[in-house]
Amino acid sequence: MEEGNHSVVAEFILSGLTDRPELQVPLFVLFLLIYIVTIVGNGGMILLITIEPRLHTPMYFFLRSLSFCDLCYSTVIVPKMLQHFLAERKSISYTACAVQIYLLVFFSDTECLLLAVMAYDRYAAICNPLLYTVTMSRWRCNQLVAGCYALGVVDASILTCFTFRLSFCRSNVLNYFCCDIPPVLALSCSDTSISEVVLFASMCYIVVSSFVIILLSYICIISSILQIRSAEGRRKAFSTCTFHLVTVAIFHGTLFFIYLRPTSSYSLDTDKIASVFYTAVIPMLNPLIYSLRNTEVKHALNKARNKLLSRL
Repeated sequence: MEEGNHSVVAEFILSGLTDRPELQVPLFVLFLLIYIVTIVGNGGMILLITIEPRLHTPMYFFLRSLSFCDLCYSTVIVPKMLQHFLAERKSISYTACAVQIYLLVFFSDTECLLLAVMAYDRYAAICNPLLYTVTMSRWRCNQLVAGCYALGVVDASILTCFTFRLSFCRSNVLNYFCCDIPPVLALSCSDTSISEVVLFASMCYIVVSSFVIILLSYICIISSILQIRSAEGRRKAFSTCTFHLVTVAIFHGTLFFIYLRPTSSYSLDTDKIASVFYTAVIPMLNPLIYSLRNTEVKHALNKARNKLLSRL
């Protein structure tokens, strides 16, 4: 550290989404509903995929991991946000802020990598169907998911260390609704250039590389689909990929906007809206995107519902 080995700041004060008192309760109700839907949707997907043998395939194995990641990801941010909507003093301790940033980076990285793995799975299923069971064996699936979590741990550790190696001796008011790296760096009285370079390099490595893998996978997938003679075969192949592409577009697009645009256009006020979208809304949307038009999930859900009703 260039300016001391400890921080003068013992806690941070979060400004929240808005300083208008009349909006606190409506926003509390809105985000409470979003969080409930997130818990029910992702928890339901995890349970359904676990108990339904028909869904014990690599695609749904990765989808279950994605749902778990979304559930944890939302839980890192939303409960504290709900508490602050009703609290007079919106504070978070220095340690809790560091933990929140670590978990935020960890789960966002893991989700990016899981989306890339899911794209590779669709590539293997559509472009090399005869070798699919060998390529995506249970052992290989476990390795891929473990690799996603391991890279998330490493990257989160690096970014958290480079963020909190700095000194904080100015204002402790974060113009944000949670602890995230950009607003925390804005409060530092140290030279943040190295931390900013590490953050940018990390985002390029995780977000951009995973997006490139997804893009290349889908170029090959679309090429293979167009060679299918049957219109029904093409429709079925496209339908298995559409949901994944929607999720990728929403999640990666938001991360690109927040972390990889020019510094001159950076604005914490603008980023609040984008951050709310990818920390609260996207984890709610993912199970809906993958289930509402997915015939296998709907069939499994109806089967589970009928089994439950028959026992009542």
